Amino acid sequence: EPDVTIVSSLKDMVVSEGDDVTFRCQVSHENARDVEWKLQDVALQNNEMNEISVEKGRIHTLTLRKVTEQDIGTVTFRVGPHTSTA
Repeated sequence: EPDVTIVSSLKDMVVSEGDDVTFRCQVSHENARDVEWKLQDVALQNNEMNEISVEKGRIHTLTLRKVTEQDIGTVTFRVGPHTSTA
């Protein structure tokens, strides 16, 4: 299985309270396994507040819905041993 690397890193975002924010990270290969999103070192699951998806097979996205002050912090995307933060 090829080593999947990050080819396009996360970008820092500034949003207003109550808005949605989307983070995108592009990886080198489709169907990457061992992928994880975190906010403030807490692993995120796909639910009504966090939408986790993959576009075009290689662009992994995380949308945080109706953010609050408690959502301030570091977002981390990890694939295998590689990480990107914003």
